[in-house]
Amino acid sequence: MIEINTIKGMNEWTKSKKSEKLSVGFVPTMGFLHEGHLSLIERAKQETDLVVMSVFVNPLQFGEGEDFDDYPRDKQRDASLAEAHGVDVLFYPDVEEMYPTPLSVTLKVHQGVDVLCGGSRPGHFDGVATIVMKLLQIIEPEKAFFGMKDAQQVSVIKRMVTDFNLKIEIVAVEIVRDEDGLAKSSRNVNLSSSERAEATKIYQTLKQVKHKALDKHTSDIPGLERWTKNQLKSQLIEGEIDYVQILNFPELTMPTDYEGEMILAVAVYYERARLIDNITWHQRG
Repeated sequence: MIEINTIKGMNEWTKSKKSEKLSVGFVPTMGFLHEGHLSLIERAKQETDLVVMSVFVNPLQFGEGEDFDDYPRDKQRDASLAEAHGVDVLFYPDVEEMYPTPLSVTLKVHQGVDVLCGGSRPGHFDGVATIVMKLLQIIEPEKAFFGMKDAQQVSVIKRMVTDFNLKIEIVAVEIVRDEDGLAKSSRNVNLSSSERAEATKIYQTLKQVKHKALDKHTSDIPGLERWTKNQLKSQLIEGEIDYVQILNFPELTMPTDYEGEMILAVAVYYERARLIDNITWHQRG
């Protein structure tokens, strides 16, 4: 594995590999790697000749009062894990390299951002779309791999690629979980032991709702959302619910006929971490 820290260096590497007719898979991350990230690497290795992983904590997607400074960072650990799992290039730029001057142009996401995380984090997905577009232009992969834990991000990026006619395939990879069901996240290290134990109730509740939706075939979406909130409130002592929403996926629109692919997504605040999770299913009309 080689490490590249500059855009120029990354451009030169990409140019040389394309001249050899080798396909490139790209795994964008903000570091502090866990099994979820590693599953993206494995998928990329299966589908492309070479794998580039970026590690960049993007300040544009953090709002006022959010955890940019506290976001966990461990470059040596990330590099060791990336190399051990077969990454060919670790792209590790700093903020000055990616944003040497204030940006004169940024992306504005108009659809699918007034729900879920976008509803409580205005501007977040503008920052996500801007950095992902920048990274895709720098690395020029054939495929880019994103985890479904950030389902809203997957939806936004897929639409961005379509809207701008980018010749890149976005591959969504299923959520990786601990044995107790908690979705893997870099922010999990910020949970206290009691918060960590309590957070397992989130996925347990999601599974219950999916079971109710499929078995009882209810079209009462507000009722399912209320049931989810009440169930979580009865089990979460330290966590505070940010949102509970059922939407069409990947459109992230409010369901009208309760048919097709559905997503139930939740976010919960803890003292030093905000956890997100979701579950999807196909609802028959």
